[in-house]
Amino acid sequence: MKRWGPMMTVLLVGWLTACNGSESADQLSTWQQSLGEALGQPLGEPRQPGNIGEFPAPRDLLLDTSDVREGMLDIYALRHCGITNLVAKRNNQLGRVAPPSQRWVYELTLWRRLDSCLNGDTADHLAEEDLHRLQRITTLKARELPTASYNALVGSDEWTGSFARASAILPPDELASVDDQLPALNYLREAVEHQFDHNWQPDISMLEAHLNSLRSRPLSAELMRSLILASTRVEEGNVLLTRALEMTSGCPAQWPPTLPSPPAWLDDLTHQSTRWFTAMNELLDAHIAGSPALQKYRREWLSLDNRDAPLPRFIAAHEHYRQLLHTFNQRCI
Repeated sequence: MKRWGPMMTVLLVGWLTACNGSESADQLSTWQQSLGEALGQPLGEPRQPGNIGEFPAPRDLLLDTSDVREGMLDIYALRHCGITNLVAKRNNQLGRVAPPSQRWVYELTLWRRLDSCLNGDTADHLAEEDLHRLQRITTLKARELPTASYNALVGSDEWTGSFARASAILPPDELASVDDQLPALNYLREAVEHQFDHNWQPDISMLEAHLNSLRSRPLSAELMRSLILASTRVEEGNVLLTRALEMTSGCPAQWPPTLPSPPAWLDDLTHQSTRWFTAMNELLDAHIAGSPALQKYRREWLSLDNRDAPLPRFIAAHEHYRQLLHTFNQRCI
């Protein structure tokens, strides 16, 4: 039994992968088969689309920050800045296990209180040593806030879960899920863009609601897997068209009025994926560059211009199909 264990695992994983998103896969296979028959070209063995890359582990995503090492008496000297209770809550048991989003809210609130204190009337009444301490802590917290907001994003389960490899191919009738989750990306971008703006206040309930929206399904992974599947099948269709164009006669013996059209939802896949990954890149652009591991993953899987990334690869394959089809129709009609 031990001899067959790994093989059975591989077969089971392959079967589950084939079943996931079978509607999309079936429609593409049916189109591809009809295209081959119309062109009189053999299909050959379909390629396995493969899965997406593994999202970096938290230890490869998070960036180091500098802790403020001040005694409670020193913090108490700044009590009129309204930070003593905030620091105490951060240092208690619940504060140490708070989710990343709450830790960012803490850092944001702390910096804003310090900055308001430094630039307000309270600073005029501080002893010189306390004023220097306030200036030092405020500068440090301002410098660390972009790192804190970045860590809050990449350290959240809701964010990392969007890229889970154990995901299905998105069924065609569920592409509208982008409309459900897109506001979450937009709000997270708005939050980081306005974190230094005292006039903008984070809505904690809204923040958590948007994060829960991302938790509802691994949409990034589903879209990428759908794009990889569609790219693979359209590229294979392009091979059939290219072979037909290379025929001496230029057209198959029995030319139909029109070639079978690819599934109509491919246009919707292009539209929704472009919206999603554009918003995601705008969110990441709003943050600091991030860890090398995240930058590498972003180039390989989330890029809008790397031709090997899922979205540009599919757009190129789909456009090539249209070009080949136009050339073929001009020759044969």
